[in-house]
Amino acid sequence: MDSMKNHSMDPHDMKGMDHEEMSGMEHMAHMGNLKQKFLVSLLLAIPIILLSPMMGMELPFQITFKGSDWLVLLLGTILFFYGGKPFLSGAKMELKAHSPAMMTLIALGISVSYFYSVYAFISNHFLPNQPHVMDFFWELATLIVIMLLGHWIEMRAISNAGDALKKMAELLPNEATIVDSTSLKTKQIPLSEVAIGDLLQVKAGEKIPADGIVEAGTTSINEAMVTGEAKSVKKQVKDKVIGGSVNGEGTITISVTGTGESGYLAQVMVLVSSAKEEKSAVESLSDRVAKWLFYVALSVGILAFVSWLFITKEINTPLERMVTVLVIACPHALGLAVPLVTARSTSLGAKNGLLIRNKNALESAKKVDVILMDKTGTLTEGDFSVTAIESFKSDYSRLDILKIAGALEQKSSHPLATGILKRVEEEKVKLPTASEVQAISGVGLSGTINHQNIKIVTASYLMKQKGAFDQEQFNQLAGEGNSVSYLMIEETVIGLIAQGDKIKENAYQFIKELLDRGIQPVMLTGDNQAAAKMVADKVGIQTFYANLLPEEKEKMVARYQQKEKTVMMLGDGVNDAPSLAKADVGIAIGAGTDIAIDSADVILVKSDPLDTLHFLSLAKNTTRKMIENLWWGAGYNIIAIPLAAGILAPIDIVLSPAVGSVLMSLSTVVVAFNALLLKIDH
Repeated sequence: MDSMKNHSMDPHDMKGMDHEEMSGMEHMAHMGNLKQKFLVSLLLAIPIILLSPMMGMELPFQITFKGSDWLVLLLGTILFFYGGKPFLSGAKMELKAHSPAMMTLIALGISVSYFYSVYAFISNHFLPNQPHVMDFFWELATLIVIMLLGHWIEMRAISNAGDALKKMAELLPNEATIVDSTSLKTKQIPLSEVAIGDLLQVKAGEKIPADGIVEAGTTSINEAMVTGEAKSVKKQVKDKVIGGSVNGEGTITISVTGTGESGYLAQVMVLVSSAKEEKSAVESLSDRVAKWLFYVALSVGILAFVSWLFITKEINTPLERMVTVLVIACPHALGLAVPLVTARSTSLGAKNGLLIRNKNALESAKKVDVILMDKTGTLTEGDFSVTAIESFKSDYSRLDILKIAGALEQKSSHPLATGILKRVEEEKVKLPTASEVQAISGVGLSGTINHQNIKIVTASYLMKQKGAFDQEQFNQLAGEGNSVSYLMIEETVIGLIAQGDKIKENAYQFIKELLDRGIQPVMLTGDNQAAAKMVADKVGIQTFYANLLPEEKEKMVARYQQKEKTVMMLGDGVNDAPSLAKADVGIAIGAGTDIAIDSADVILVKSDPLDTLHFLSLAKNTTRKMIENLWWGAGYNIIAIPLAAGILAPIDIVLSPAVGSVLMSLSTVVVAFNALLLKIDH
């Protein structure tokens, strides 16, 4: 994260950063193209496998010729420093963090194999009076190739579709229109030159360049990309605006209050990056097994060396016993145990509408106690649809109200217009022709139909104009989370159209099944209390929190985690990104913003909340397979390590390196077959 700190988290500056600097991927991704490294290492390994024995055991396909051992030494050296570099670098990072894990175990295995093999080569070629020393070049080659294959499979299965922080930066425009406070003339300047206190002009349809306060003009602003809520927000003088949101139909002048580090988006980026950093520090199951094996192998290896040195009074046998212990402690199967299950799991998930981007989420999901979820786009459809049409005059039917409103809204791109026109299409209504259509800033539309003056207005407009309307009916509709528009002909109210965000059909079953499983559902939303309560009551959620900002949602995740709960978060907006990154498991709705998707561990492609239950099932089965494979991949060490150390040497039972190698090969086959048996329950 150091590279990000150097850029001071300025969203505009971040646009120039490359993917390597911006990415939060694990250290393996920063060490070159793994696929290329694997293929080159494979080409180097093939001749080594053909020219050197497997732990002292000659195989039928192996060949030798004069100088072949020199070729093996050369290729083995290149392979160790080229193919082994990711593991050596990874081990350095793990040891620096005082947390040896998989990389350290692999580095131990390949380093011991290489340096002991170099010692064996020198002893066999330049110390003729010494007994022949067995080398481990075959083991070195196969270990590096198989471990690279395992990491490549895993990274290919779980690859980042993009970068949340970069996508956030792209919400802002490259330039802004600055207003000279003296001459009132305007000019375009780069966004990086915008300073707090500057006056900026934002025209209809443009993105708001920075956080600010409206100094002149009125408009409606679509903050859906930033807040995740579908409702368009009316803005007038002294109202706050958020950089990255989209201006509606009016031209406004804003005074900049936040840019760079102080801007809303920059603060969201800090929350996301710090949450991701915390999550990446979580130790995976395979790393815990590798850490245990590392300490056991090192302890037993040293003990074996000291014991055999005391018994034999010579160096070769003790050294060979120690090296055998250290090499077989890192079996090939361990490198494939989790990657093969991960690849199978992500493949099954993709076929069932689940894109899994973090394997640790599979391990955490089985412990989930609480699922926090956004409202808009998660439990609801995320866009407006007509929920009620009322006519107040007997001369006009409900369809007439829809026709007249639809005629005015035809040329508007307002979210409310989209809902009305969608209903027009569903009803297959033929619309009359409207002329002289104009936006009434912050209020609605006006126009002429059949020589009559028509308006679509808000309740607040009617209150100011002292127009007659049913306040009780309005309160009821608004209390249900609706936006209410009134239709007027010649200044007389003739009807209304209410629009709301529909609850998803599967949301009811989703909440019921969570409760049946003993998982607590909690709704978090930036929407108002009335709309939040309406949705929560309908779907059966007991606990909900409304009017939340992004940092407040993240704090809610932290609050439940402090209660020692394993937290899953479902969301779809930019304001959900920090909490998705912070949660033990973050699940993004596929129809949501790119930023939310890139902050999550899992993506629901079909945007169906019920798919969360399928993920929980898949996670449970995947974790079980991972544990089984880790037992097959590393469990044999319970027997192999003591035998390799020579614990039964007094009764003439010593595990030879060749037999240890055969056992490792068998465990690899079992691991591969077991991974294929993974299934998802429905």
